Amino acid sequence: MTSRDQNAPALSRFTNRAARPTTDFTMPAEYVTKHRVQFAETDMAGVVHFSYYFRMMEEVEHAFLRSLGLSVVMMHEAVEIGWPRVAASCEYFAPLRFEDEVELKMRVTKVGEKSFNYEVDFHWEGRRVATGKMTSVCCEMQATGMRAIPIPEGIRRKLEA
Repeated sequence: MTSRDQNAPALSRFTNRAARPTTDFTMPAEYVTKHRVQFAETDMAGVVHFSYYFRMMEEVEHAFLRSLGLSVVMMHEAVEIGWPRVAASCEYFAPLRFEDEVELKMRVTKVGEKSFNYEVDFHWEGRRVATGKMTSVCCEMQATGMRAIPIPEGIRRKLEA
């Protein structure tokens, strides 16, 4: 499943903190895409270099957000919002090699007040070869840097769907 870039719809900024739902449960929905391993992604042993797993996690994250009409950098009510990563890990079970077509299965595991967590399972020929985890924080992009903000309600609903 892939998606084309599209303009993000207008979203309402959530301001009523008392009514904000707390979401601490695992959400089972998955977003799936495929990636064919390129020669440049392999090391001298002929296997995918560990760092490219993080690039593939970012690739599926971007596709997932685009499928929701969102982006990792977007305007929301005249505020530029970004999603910097504050935690990333990956556990490897088997190697991937040049020309392997890997299936990336992403699922949101938690939507907090200001951040969301997701996991990506890497599957090749029906076997899980790696699992990665990331945490991204909703930030207002300012001239002086970034400032973490609560996830706007319209965006939250899409991440939880």
